[in-house]
Amino acid sequence: MVPICCPVSYAVDMTTKGTPGRVIRVDTETWTAYEQACKDMGTTRADDLRRHIHRQIAAHKRRQKDARDVAAVRNIAES
Repeated sequence: MVPICCPVSYAVDMTTKGTPGRVIRVDTETWTAYEQACKDMGTTRADDLRRHIHRQIAAHKRRQKDARDVAAVRNIAES
């Protein structure tokens, strides 16, 4: 069996919920302050980050749809 080498001090494999762990770079002071901010909001950093990611994706999809709608209206107007 070949040993698995991990460049970080913890396993970045599957989490207990079956989703892959991700590594991001954040300085310790910011990460600690973010943890406290999330605790004060009654959430965790992971949940807050997931919600932010989902909001960003939804906003991106709305912008794409809006751009397609504008293009469709232009095409109709030019016809």
